Amino acid sequence: MASMPPELGTPHVHPTHPTHALRLGLISDTHIPEARDALWPQVFEAFRGVDAILHAGDIHDLSVIDALHAVAPTYAARGNGDDGSGSRVLQPDHPQLRPAWLLEFQGVRIGVIHAVPLPEHEYVAAPVEPVLLRMFGRTDLDVLVFGDSHVEAIFDLRGMLCVNPGSPTLPRQRLTTLGTIGFLDIVDGRASASLWQLTEDGIVPHAG
Repeated sequence: MASMPPELGTPHVHPTHPTHALRLGLISDTHIPEARDALWPQVFEAFRGVDAILHAGDIHDLSVIDALHAVAPTYAARGNGDDGSGSRVLQPDHPQLRPAWLLEFQGVRIGVIHAVPLPEHEYVAAPVEPVLLRMFGRTDLDVLVFGDSHVEAIFDLRGMLCVNPGSPTLPRQRLTTLGTIGFLDIVDGRASASLWQLTEDGIVPHAG
């Protein structure tokens, strides 16, 4: 596994126009080619025109990063499935892949990580601050994008916007079917998130 970058605690500032409203595509747990040979084409069409794409891990084949990066700059976090768990292939280093990303878009600090012990998390409930400090070097994030559970969610945790976009290919740990993605909109230094359901024809707002 690649080591954490030496600038731990200092955000990678994504270049943007200071007054331009931003839209970031959110995705996680693609599990390619375990779920299917390639991502649904609806994902690429939905992300066309976004300013960046954040992938919260369990990619499994790094060609997914390259395909997304061809649509928009992509930042991906390593998941347990990318590190050889379950007899899967250990994925090599990639310039757009880190254990976690600390990013800044127009002053909004965003952490991207695969699994965190959030109180609402399906598997565990433990203090999240030690994980943030270890992985990001700070706890004062504005937004946390995570995955692992395949369960889409948006909630506020002590002033931090938390977003799990679910899985586009294995939603809620079910068999391969059309799942979910998300968007993060940044306007005037404020972030808001939305979840979207993939359909045969494109995407529709998530009903949850």
